[in-house]
Amino acid sequence: MRGETMAGPLVRTQLDRLWQQGCNFLGCEYALMGGAMSWVSEHSLVSAISNAGGFGVIACGSLNAEQLNAEIAATKELTSQPFGVNLIMMHPDLEDLIGVCVEQDVGHVVLAGGMPTKRAIERIKEGGAKAVCFAPALTIAKRLIRSGADALIIEGAEAGGHIGPVSTSVLAQEILPATGGVPVFVAGGIGRGEAILSYLQMGAAGCQLGTRFVCATESIAHPKFKQSLIRASARDAIVSVQLDPDLPVIPVRALGNGGTARFMDTQREVAARYRNREITQEQAQLEIELYWAGALRRAVIDGDVENGSLMAGQSVGMVTREQTTAEILQELVDQAQAALAAWEVREAS
Repeated sequence: MRGETMAGPLVRTQLDRLWQQGCNFLGCEYALMGGAMSWVSEHSLVSAISNAGGFGVIACGSLNAEQLNAEIAATKELTSQPFGVNLIMMHPDLEDLIGVCVEQDVGHVVLAGGMPTKRAIERIKEGGAKAVCFAPALTIAKRLIRSGADALIIEGAEAGGHIGPVSTSVLAQEILPATGGVPVFVAGGIGRGEAILSYLQMGAAGCQLGTRFVCATESIAHPKFKQSLIRASARDAIVSVQLDPDLPVIPVRALGNGGTARFMDTQREVAARYRNREITQEQAQLEIELYWAGALRRAVIDGDVENGSLMAGQSVGMVTREQTTAEILQELVDQAQAALAAWEVREAS
């Protein structure tokens, strides 16, 4: 009984200590970032995550500067808490988008979808924001740190949407011990607090979750989209295949449906035009990215779950019902604390 009585405050103190670096860096209560999901991570969900103690991140995706400016302003109307913006490196107006973030005094800018340039990182930092970059390998992590990245996100192949080839657990083992104190947030396949705790104990500053928040009450995702995720299991989240070895295509993890098959047809058509020199490799890759953006919108916004893209990570099996964002975050924290409490009891016995 004494161990159980003492475990509460001790456990909370221990959890706070484990993610203190991440909380200080993000400026929030819980070092839990919302994954930037196109069409889903907009002002409603982003503000809800930040208001509940986490750190929301706007998915800029294909938005132009004017649209991003409006999205940031709308988020500020709903929360006074810190939040970030995710920008895609291949966006043709990247410089303008960084400028919007600087002008709007966004505290954290996440660079994704390509290798961040030193100039982009410098521009963000010169504007007074923190530059957060995705690192899919140890060599890239070290390069990004040398380029001035303030923090890293390592995201494994279990994640939804665009993914790399290596699992979250392997990336964490490889990168966490070798970053020299730079905050690292772990993502990909995380759906419960026990997993969050394990990465914190390995040295992570915090974690990023996407799929768990798709079915939040505050998420604008179509009810049919949400139900597709609620009914799905981990094995339903499959990865797209690159058909042409000369046309690099970033794999995408999503629930299998007609949209998955349609992507294969689109990829064949684009690859043929590329081989015939009708379009450049860059144009071909952009067309493929635009396919995914359109297919995702059809599913998320229009509710076309047969032909649209149902992007989801392998943690989708842990999405069992619609909950408020606050309930999701509290559940994750409670699970992490319960795991710590169980460890305290074992140590005391």
